[in-house]
Amino acid sequence: MTDASLPAALSKGSSEYRRLTLAMLFAGFATFSTLYAVQPLLPELARHYRLSAEAASLAVSMATGPLAIGILVAGALSDRWGRRSLMTIAMMAAAILTLASAVAPSWYALLALRLLAGLALAGVPAVAMAYVAEEVDAGSIGSAMGLYIAGSALGGMGGRLVASLVAAVADWRWAIAAVGLAGLAMAEAFRRLAPVSRRFVAGEADWLSLPRGAVTLFRDPALRLLYAESFLLMGMFVTVYNYAGFHLLGPPYHLGQATVGAVFLLYVLGSMSSSLFGGLAGRVGRRRIFWLPTALLIGGVALTLAAPLWLVVAGIAVVTIGFFGAHSIASAWVGRRGGAMRGQAAAWYLFFYYMGSSILGSAGGIAWTHRGWPGVVGFCLMLGLFALIGSLLLFWVRPLTVEPVSTPVVPPQA
Repeated sequence: MTDASLPAALSKGSSEYRRLTLAMLFAGFATFSTLYAVQPLLPELARHYRLSAEAASLAVSMATGPLAIGILVAGALSDRWGRRSLMTIAMMAAAILTLASAVAPSWYALLALRLLAGLALAGVPAVAMAYVAEEVDAGSIGSAMGLYIAGSALGGMGGRLVASLVAAVADWRWAIAAVGLAGLAMAEAFRRLAPVSRRFVAGEADWLSLPRGAVTLFRDPALRLLYAESFLLMGMFVTVYNYAGFHLLGPPYHLGQATVGAVFLLYVLGSMSSSLFGGLAGRVGRRRIFWLPTALLIGGVALTLAAPLWLVVAGIAVVTIGFFGAHSIASAWVGRRGGAMRGQAAAWYLFFYYMGSSILGSAGGIAWTHRGWPGVVGFCLMLGLFALIGSLLLFWVRPLTVEPVSTPVVPPQA
């Protein structure tokens, strides 16, 4: 079926376009609030189940790891099942699994439910861009995806904040339940608001296209480095936020759960940083500027070693600015280098991104257990050194002869 024979795409100003953009806002919020809401609860989980910090961090890693793997296949599934239906099922299933995890009878049951929730959530970030690109005309895609990204950022921050506030007055089970109920409400809002797909044409899922495409993509030295950067940078960022709660709840600060949760308001700086560095990279050039936010991220990590509380918080703020700045540049760069295969290039970028969260985020707990916060900082600085070397190597990678015009990878939120 050709584009000419399909119904007209939605355009800005129409009632269906407004419904779709609002639905995408809810989709982004529901996905990333559900995924990361347990992060500020890690000290509570460690205390309740008598776990080490690295064991408690599995509550995050057991969702992000399966999400990384699920992203590689969810796109192919949506080619057969449809975008809107897969996103709806994914959000509903993840919300129900989150509610179930609030009453999990054991630690291992909770981990199993988090694993299933991560797999379910893969159906949203892997399909969101394809759904919007199919249903919306080219001139209106940017604002529609902008609301999805905004919802993702708000969800990443809001889910953590809500969980912290509820845990401060009740306990971690009520906190998870609150996030699950919010996710269920937003999934239902998405189902009611998102227009039925009118331009989707079902196709056969080609399971060999991903490995075939990987052979081509991984030949590009720039993409190899960018995938490594996403793994390292996300690993640093999640490690800092995973164990900052342990650090701030303990001596010498002894902050309350709600106060520690307020640290996640620093995510607002990340949204500003993404826009700032994205624009700067467009003017100066990605390869010339990418090292700067990477260096900021390293500097922020080092600053958290200071004793005064305000310097620790300032360091976390600089970490947030540096990470989102580097991430916005890298994600757009992947879309540019991927060219006609940008969909698969994006899928691999997201794979390494979430694997960094899963593997390195938990590995950082070993440093916390054996060396406390200085150990976490040392671990992150080691990752940062490799990331900085990678950013410098990217400067010397041969640019494309003619850079293709393509949409950037939508930056997922941490």
